[in-house]
Amino acid sequence: MIFREKYVKRIMAFTDTPFVKVLTGVRRCGKSSIMQMIMDELRKRGIDSERIVSYRFDSMEYDGMTAKQLYEMLKTKLSDTERTYLFLDEVQEIPSWEKTVNSINTDFNVDIYVTGSNSRMMSSEIATYLTGRYVSFRIFTLSFEEYLTFKKKYKEIEDVRRELINYIKYGGFPAIHLQEYSLDDAYTIIRDIYNSTIYSDIVKRNQVRKVDQLERVVKFAFDNVGKTFSAKSVADYIKSEHRSIDNETVYNYLEKLESAYILHRCSRFDMQGKELLKTQEKFYLADSAFKYSVLGYNDRSVAAMLENVVYLELLRRGYEVCIGKTQNGEIDFIATRQENKLYIQITKEIRTENTEKREYDRLLEINDNYPKYLLRTDDFADGNYNGVKTMHVADFLLSKEY
Repeated sequence: MIFREKYVKRIMAFTDTPFVKVLTGVRRCGKSSIMQMIMDELRKRGIDSERIVSYRFDSMEYDGMTAKQLYEMLKTKLSDTERTYLFLDEVQEIPSWEKTVNSINTDFNVDIYVTGSNSRMMSSEIATYLTGRYVSFRIFTLSFEEYLTFKKKYKEIEDVRRELINYIKYGGFPAIHLQEYSLDDAYTIIRDIYNSTIYSDIVKRNQVRKVDQLERVVKFAFDNVGKTFSAKSVADYIKSEHRSIDNETVYNYLEKLESAYILHRCSRFDMQGKELLKTQEKFYLADSAFKYSVLGYNDRSVAAMLENVVYLELLRRGYEVCIGKTQNGEIDFIATRQENKLYIQITKEIRTENTEKREYDRLLEINDNYPKYLLRTDDFADGNYNGVKTMHVADFLLSKEY
């Protein structure tokens, strides 16, 4: 098990505070392992194992358990004299778990950590019962830096920049980087993650009847990563295949895919009007390997996946990200974190002077002093052009400067 220090450090900053620590993210992104790491760190701090209590609620042992039963069970595990550290994994499997967690947190001397993989973890019930009493941490699949750490355990990395393409192909699910897998074997594992998410967190939980419709929406979204589209454009595409679907159904499916953390919605920001636009958003995937495991690998989609990995890295670092709409085109990403802001343009490679001028001009027409980056993957991805920093995508993903 590779130690994921950044998450552990960030979460443990809230240890021994009255806040419930809520870890969310797509299935198999490493939430359970991070909880185990936190438990290990508590033991290193001298906390007795008897005061560290953990349960995993996706086990059949707890099938059908009620919130009241959960409350009664947890009560029996709490110390009478000292603080108990409670770790509740996949707690969303217990209906109304929020009431139990709130009661335990209020009534006893506890420090609580919970994980979950779907919309029940971010529902209105949490806002109702845990308002002001929880902090949420989004867990992502492995960053490029973490991927390299995992891979170095079993294989020598000769060229970090060239390794970026393998990161895009294989993605960042920790389970496929514990040993060396073939691409086919890796995609088999990822398809299982995808299928269990689709059918357990979306189809079963929401009683979706027209599964083929849902799958077509998924494939359209996967095939159009990094492109603006609307519910209407998806509906029109499906209708062109002689299938009937309305815009509202498409919108609901996209929301459910977001709730299961498969998709991330990225809004457009009008840089002249200074407002978020409500149409023509882009969607990015929780992991690049989702696309390839479902649709097959195609090197023509690498440019879109470069956007995807940069987008996720910005989210990992706590940025809010949107697409910048300018008078003459788009800026791939505007990333904002408190007083910090970045402008980012991404291109796989630049082959002509016209392309180079177009990419730089989009950034140079922005009249402020925030950092501007042009990210590339060719041999000329270094340097500075009129204040725009040119970097290789791999170097940007590993950089500590932003």
